[in-house]
Amino acid sequence: MLYLTYERANWMIFQDAYPQLLIYHYSTKMNRPMFHLLKTFHVSSFMEQEWMHFWSEGNKKRLIISLIINEQNVIQEPVMEHPVYKNKVFHSLLFCFQDYFHFSSVIFPTCKGELYGASVNGFRSVSKRIDLGKRLAEILFDPGYYTAIYEFASTTIHTGSRHDYEKYFKRRVPRNTPFLRCTYPIINHHIHQFNDWSSKKRIQKKWQKETVSQRHPIHITEWYLHKQKQLKAAAWLGNLFNSK
Repeated sequence: MLYLTYERANWMIFQDAYPQLLIYHYSTKMNRPMFHLLKTFHVSSFMEQEWMHFWSEGNKKRLIISLIINEQNVIQEPVMEHPVYKNKVFHSLLFCFQDYFHFSSVIFPTCKGELYGASVNGFRSVSKRIDLGKRLAEILFDPGYYTAIYEFASTTIHTGSRHDYEKYFKRRVPRNTPFLRCTYPIINHHIHQFNDWSSKKRIQKKWQKETVSQRHPIHITEWYLHKQKQLKAAAWLGNLFNSK
């Protein structure tokens, strides 16, 4: 159920973000803004305004933050507040355990075996997810990391397994996670009703702040290895109690 929840959220973000980038692409080809077409793809009026602002002002950082604000609000009601996901996932012991102890993280790997990123905590809060997105964007587009992260993304075959990046570690790690498609089936999604979240929600000022505070180290290779040991120990204890 946890996989289905993240799969649903990612699908909703992609089906919202893809037409935005496509319309921007054709706007540059035609040399005129085509963002009035966004409503055809059920993109929020908030993003239509932000794309127009970017077209006239060229403020990349504001656009990135606006995209983060939009995507996290896109999933808030249909995923985070959906009764099924809310009760069976976000209030479950498993989710609360991994959220409280920071067992979830967003990782930017490199071909040199170094990991950059941030742990996920307070995932149910839209404000905390927006803050996380802004911190991740700061890491991703930092000139000191971007080239190495891009190299990994463009040269590595992505299977959805942790081994995709663990194989680059200096200490050899055997494959112990399967390909994603060997574990989960292809999921078909649909939406019964599209709602413009920005028509009924106020944009908080703190969401739009461009200053970002990295509260924890962004080089997380050793932290990741430590968390993997903790997770294996927790799994071993869980199996021990279940066997008894």
